[in-house]
Amino acid sequence: MILQTTLSLTAAAAVLAFWLSLRVSTVRYVAKVWHGDGENPVLLRRMRAQANYVENTPFVLILVAAIELSGRGGQWLAIVGAVYLLARIAHAFGMDKPETSPLRAIGFLVTVLTLLGLAVVAVLIALARF
Repeated sequence: MILQTTLSLTAAAAVLAFWLSLRVSTVRYVAKVWHGDGENPVLLRRMRAQANYVENTPFVLILVAAIELSGRGGQWLAIVGAVYLLARIAHAFGMDKPETSPLRAIGFLVTVLTLLGLAVVAVLIALARF
C-alpha cells in the first residue's frame, strides 16, 4: 500500500526543514557564530523556529500516516497537512520579528489545532467511531 498523502507531506516537510536550516546557517555565516546562538537575537529566533518545527512535525506526520493506514484518510487529510506546513512557514517568518507577530500566532494556533485534531481523529478511529 502506497501512502500517497504521507509521502507527499513528508517530502514537503523535508524541503521545509531544509529551508529552515538554510535560514539558520545564513545568519550563522554572516554573524560568524559557529556554536550556540552567540547572543545573536536573530539567530536565536531562527534556531527556535527550526527547533519548534522539528519538535512538532514528526507527530503530525506519524498521525497522518496512521490515519492513512487505517483507510480513513482522503483529501481532507492532505488539506490538513498542507495547511499545517503553510502555517509553519508563517510561523518561521513571524519568528523573524522581535515583537509579537500575527504570523507567529497563526503558526502556533494552526500547529496546536492540527495536533489536537489529528489526535482526536486517531483516537476515534482506534475506538471505531470515525
